[in-house]
Amino acid sequence: MTSSQPTTPSGAGLEAVILDYNGVIGRQPGPPQWARLAELAGWHPQETHAFQQAFWQRREPYDQGTATTHTFWSGLLRNGCTAPAGSTLLAALASADLDMWTATDPAVLDLLHTAHATGLRLVLLSNAPKPLANALDDAEWCATLFSRTVYSARIGVNKPHKRAYEAALQAAGMPHPAKTLFVDDRLDNVEAAEQLGLQGLHYTGDPAALTRRLPRPPAVTRPGVLATSA
Repeated sequence: MTSSQPTTPSGAGLEAVILDYNGVIGRQPGPPQWARLAELAGWHPQETHAFQQAFWQRREPYDQGTATTHTFWSGLLRNGCTAPAGSTLLAALASADLDMWTATDPAVLDLLHTAHATGLRLVLLSNAPKPLANALDDAEWCATLFSRTVYSARIGVNKPHKRAYEAALQAAGMPHPAKTLFVDDRLDNVEAAEQLGLQGLHYTGDPAALTRRLPRPPAVTRPGVLATSA
């Protein structure tokens, strides 16, 4: 099975959908946000790309909850910057980092609201550190759309670890894996889900691809209006 070919048309037969956050619902940060964060951490403007590489090299333990905010940032500071626990700089770094990941794609949210209206169970499964997990849970769209949320920092493992998908299935009420759609912008995460028997969609930024996999409410016929054939 490939992640580009649906096993059921238009969401028919789906019992649940498990969605990644960043890169699906959440928009990726742009160069100005990365540059601002790098500058706060003491990096020169021309070093922003190197900062991004260092950022992701250190991110996994933070996302899975085994590193604190202070520990994560302590190895990223340059040019004499220090950010001890409780400092103004550490708070500014944490706030700028959080701001980078909380912008959402309204087109995707509209699709999810439509799917939610059919009664479909939606679960969020994200590699996210505790501050981001808390912020997402506090968002109105999250509380409205998702019956449960599962974050790496709360379960101690990141996708594509098998236990992350098992936790999401449990959160969804143990739907049949073959009737569960998993959506992620990273192909390795999708392939790991497919190996466990879930349907997969590698999301590359096209809402139409998601539309084709989600159910839609049945059309409502207005009273007194009869369908006619051509």
